Amino acid sequence: MKENEIANKIVGLAIEVHRAIGPGLLESAYKECLAYKLQQSGLYIQKEKPMPLVFEEVKLECGYRIDILVESKVVLEIKSVECLNDVHFAQILTYMKLGNYKLGLLINFNVTLLKQGIKRMINGYLGIE
Repeated sequence: MKENEIANKIVGLAIEVHRAIGPGLLESAYKECLAYKLQQSGLYIQKEKPMPLVFEEVKLECGYRIDILVESKVVLEIKSVECLNDVHFAQILTYMKLGNYKLGLLINFNVTLLKQGIKRMINGYLGIE
């Protein structure tokens, strides 16, 4: 399955989660619910996947963790904030760079309409899903 197909499936499931439980909960609740839906749909996921930093050929375990990695291809960063800011975009771009991933989705569940809370990151460029 290609990245775009995976992303489309993720967005559909994220919308289902948002419709079921709405905005205003903690990030961890959305992460667990979405992870459950992704697994139920047959997608392979890794929650809290460690992302080491390689600096001058030394692998450093700095505590970076991808919220959810789907099919070892798509990075999901889950938020529940009033509004996304530059540090959120920098965070997902860093994970994509460190893991050499082509596609990432930054999903803010704390919005009235989830479509407004989904940002698609492609090779370091921001696009709106």
